[in-house]
Amino acid sequence: MNVKIATAQYNINFLETWQNYQEKVALWVEEAAQQDAKILLFPEYASMELASLFEEAVYSSLSKQLEAMQTLHDDYVVLYQSLATQYQCYIQAGTFPVRIESGAYRNRAYLFMPDGGVDYQDKLIMTRFENEQWLIESGTEIKTFDTEYGKIAINVCYDSEFPLLARTQVEAGCVLILVPTCTDTVAGYNRVKIGCQARALENQCYVVQSSLVGDAVWSEAVDVNVGAAAIYTPVDRGFPDNGILAIGSFNAVQWVIAEICLDDIETVRQQGQVFNYRDWSLQTRFC
Repeated sequence: MNVKIATAQYNINFLETWQNYQEKVALWVEEAAQQDAKILLFPEYASMELASLFEEAVYSSLSKQLEAMQTLHDDYVVLYQSLATQYQCYIQAGTFPVRIESGAYRNRAYLFMPDGGVDYQDKLIMTRFENEQWLIESGTEIKTFDTEYGKIAINVCYDSEFPLLARTQVEAGCVLILVPTCTDTVAGYNRVKIGCQARALENQCYVVQSSLVGDAVWSEAVDVNVGAAAIYTPVDRGFPDNGILAIGSFNAVQWVIAEICLDDIETVRQQGQVFNYRDWSLQTRFC
């Protein structure tokens, strides 16, 4: 089964109005849909440009922007729901900091379905900035999502650097992992990139990375953003020799779009030059 995936190098803007945000997102989705993409991936914390809809005292405060953004949460969900149904595609909208019943915040990655359904994966392992400055809490559940293209998983940025998370998802049947990311240094971008490629190699699966790009000097949370979006593959016969099916120009504002064949994953796991996926358990002999 083949499917075309679009992964965004998405730029932060100072928007001022909800209508500006709606129009921006709609144009991005329309552009990908016009190229027949059926799975769309946006970056981690792409939603933080919504803080620009509030006054400076809010968008310049780490805590106040989180609180204010909750007033936009329902509209945010409805917007992406409508776009997913309109264009009959799956949209992983990046992440939105959601306040849960306890009053704590979670970094939540929503997946919007073409039939109007909505599900989410919360980020599981938090960075120092999230833990020490922003006080965003870890999620508690590793999920997989059933789609017409098989099971899909989400690793939010830093989560991709921890192999047992992805391993749990691929053992549950996933052959495609979406990784929305937000990194403010080249080193940070490369850590996630290396993690994504390692997960694709060791699990013989597809891993797709999306990156937030551009400067937002007005933002206390996402002022500097660097990276490139890419679609990574196993490094084996039938796939690119470097494990990179497609990658964007560093820090450019663009979609990166490529077609993947999900059936090729089972083929390489059965007939590859190596059996990384199957041989995972052999490690336990020595550990």
